[in-house]
Amino acid sequence: MNSDRIIEINIDKEMRTSYIDYSMSVIVSRALPDVRDGFKPVHRRVLFGMEKLGNFSNAPYKKSARIVGDVLGKYHPHGDSSVYFAMVRLAQDWAMRYPLVDGQGNFGSIDGDSPAAMRYTEARLAKMGEEMMRDLDEDTVDFEPNFDNTLEEPVVLPTRFPNLLVNGASGIAVGMATNMPPHNLTESINGCLAMLENPDITIPELMHYIKAPDFPTGGIIYGYQGVKDAFETGRGRIVVRAKAEIETENDRDKIVVTEIPYNVNKRELIEAIARLVEEKRIDGISNINDESDRQGMRIVIDVKKDQNANVLLNKLYKMSELQSSFSVNNVCLVNGRPETVNLKQLIQYFLDHRHEVVIRRSKFELKKAQDRAHILEGLIIASDNIDEVVHIIRSSKTTDEARQRLGERFGLDEVQTRAIVEMRLRQLTNLEQGKLHDELDELMKTIAHLQEILSNPDVCRKVIEDELIEIRDKYGDERRTQIEYSGEEMNAEDFFPDDPMIITISHFGYIKRTPLTEYRTQNRGGVGAKGSDTRDQDFIEYVYEATNHNYMLFFTGLGRCYWLRVFEIPEGSKNSKGRAIQNLLNLGPENRIYAFIRATKLKDPEYNESHNIVFATKNGLVKKTRLSEYSRPRANGVIAINLREDDQLIGAILTEGDSEVILADRNGRAIRFNESTIRTMGRSATGVKGMTLSSADDEIVGMICMRTSADDDVLVVSEQGMGKRSKLEDYRVTNRGGKGVKTMNITEKTGKLIAIKNVNDSNDLVIINKSGIMLRMKVSSLRVMGRNTQGVRLINLEKKNDEIASVCKVQSQPESEEAELATNQGESLDNSSEEIQNDNTTNEQQDNK
Repeated sequence: MNSDRIIEINIDKEMRTSYIDYSMSVIVSRALPDVRDGFKPVHRRVLFGMEKLGNFSNAPYKKSARIVGDVLGKYHPHGDSSVYFAMVRLAQDWAMRYPLVDGQGNFGSIDGDSPAAMRYTEARLAKMGEEMMRDLDEDTVDFEPNFDNTLEEPVVLPTRFPNLLVNGASGIAVGMATNMPPHNLTESINGCLAMLENPDITIPELMHYIKAPDFPTGGIIYGYQGVKDAFETGRGRIVVRAKAEIETENDRDKIVVTEIPYNVNKRELIEAIARLVEEKRIDGISNINDESDRQGMRIVIDVKKDQNANVLLNKLYKMSELQSSFSVNNVCLVNGRPETVNLKQLIQYFLDHRHEVVIRRSKFELKKAQDRAHILEGLIIASDNIDEVVHIIRSSKTTDEARQRLGERFGLDEVQTRAIVEMRLRQLTNLEQGKLHDELDELMKTIAHLQEILSNPDVCRKVIEDELIEIRDKYGDERRTQIEYSGEEMNAEDFFPDDPMIITISHFGYIKRTPLTEYRTQNRGGVGAKGSDTRDQDFIEYVYEATNHNYMLFFTGLGRCYWLRVFEIPEGSKNSKGRAIQNLLNLGPENRIYAFIRATKLKDPEYNESHNIVFATKNGLVKKTRLSEYSRPRANGVIAINLREDDQLIGAILTEGDSEVILADRNGRAIRFNESTIRTMGRSATGVKGMTLSSADDEIVGMICMRTSADDDVLVVSEQGMGKRSKLEDYRVTNRGGKGVKTMNITEKTGKLIAIKNVNDSNDLVIINKSGIMLRMKVSSLRVMGRNTQGVRLINLEKKNDEIASVCKVQSQPESEEAELATNQGESLDNSSEEIQNDNTTNEQQDNK
């Protein structure tokens, strides 16, 4: 018997059917809004339930629990939290552009705080919420039975304004989702009026009225292409930025944020910025405070003294939710089916709905007016024949007999005779009889107007227009969200004038930029001022003249290239130390910078094609690559040269294609060849043989590039403090890849070669021993001698086993400031501007070992 009750079904078919039913239920009855009133069922039921409770804007607040309970029991048999949170959202002025519920109590906050429990909060309809249901009881929309068939609820609300466009919507269904932004009420209604005037209006023409979404939290729409895409196709990505200003107080800048993007949690935003600072992904913020109060939002970000607030703000836009995107996806229910709609369709469907509402309301009011006019006609007949009417009523035994006799005598129907019999005695006065005639006259005008609405489309359209204008004038306001039409990827150059700067790099890798005007404020011939407070035994090794929009290229020993715009280098006074390059570029301690290049026109194709970068490695390889290969900066750097195992980059120099390249090895040999003998290679190439090393323990110690027309000499220095200055002509030109010629006679007294430099009389040498002793001497004190000599002693090594660690060429100093580290650099720059502008002399490796 049990087997007779078992019905076998195909599980695959059943799963498909059940899942489709479930999906359609979610799509139609839960997640997607109706295009006509912009509501999902739960929102519609909340407002309808409040209306049935008499919970109007001019009535006292009611407990939220009572409202939720009424909606649950009558219309929405789901969890109470789903109803309560739907009602809460309708009351949040940071979530709804025009709130439809007036809440009292804790309804949450923009910080993500949860609302209080429904037993503590109270609510009532907002005036805009009442406009959603105006004329609801005049047969303007269809009703359907509720879940238990005991009551009826509206299928859609009549709504006097385009709620879906004005307040937007979001929801996740099955296999689809919607995310529609809010818009300004005034602009939206103006767009509706324009379409009523011209049904063939185009979307670009509509955009003259509806500029862009208008978010309740304000902010700035950055760029207009996403708005165009959303309006034209129903899908688009709109970039929204926080509204921030830079204030200065006590010579310290601070970034003040007063508006944030829509749907961004303020507390989480502040915590995220704090994490960026802790993780050192953003540098330059000393403190962040939330000073928001009843007057409005105010997030204050304190900027460190040596940081540029504009650059910092741009980094925050890029790395935090101070800039976010709103992905528009206009999916809604059209005739019960999900559809993606554009701006024109959104307005058209709303206007079609309003047309239907006005027509149905007019029919309802017409019937009501005609019924009343019919009764008035009977009452007026009775008033004109009152004596006879009274006699008929008094002489009748029953009410039904009186009604029958009146109908037969005056030709009245049942409705009219009923009204006459029930007429009060006070209506028999002359004054009341006059009111009946006046009321009938007014009704006849109303009937004529309603009939005209129903028969004349132009009159109907005028009614719709007047009602829209009424709503606009009553509730319309100004835009909150600004529009930055020309917005695009942030261009930091816009924040920095292309002013001349002096870039200084110390021997230990500290870098800063200083306005050139700070150096040139002294009178020519002055004693100068101290140029930098560097660490003990540190000194300024490189000085570059550049402008804010120039690039600095940094090359590491591991063969990678990194970029910094000059304005990204921390600004410092002449006396400040600067910032460590390792930290600016996020390099590991093992990845040292070995070369700097200043590129004045990295975005100029002609400049890039006419300049090369010549590389040298410690194993004797050289490579020449066009500067254009390095004209597309990347945050994490790029491969500058593909190094073989155990090799290392020791120099990179910017040339113009006609330089003489000289390489020197530890064993005291040097090779000179023309740059043209190196073929141009790609960025990731390894290079070609530049010099053949004489032994396995030998290595290249340095490279210089010189023009034959330059006044520079070649200087070589050995480990034991011997040095020699020779003419370029002493080094004959050979083929690339040879072993070279002797540049210094290497003996036990001299030690191995440590460095090669191109120098002139305006340079100083800074020699640093491994024991930490530093000596500074003028190049002009060294006489020029032959190539194949032992040289002269540059420094006496007092400690046993001490050797020279490094040799650096720097700009010469005035005699009166010999003891200072870097002095009167403005005078030096003025006196040797040609040398500073010469890329060949200013773009050398940082250290040569």
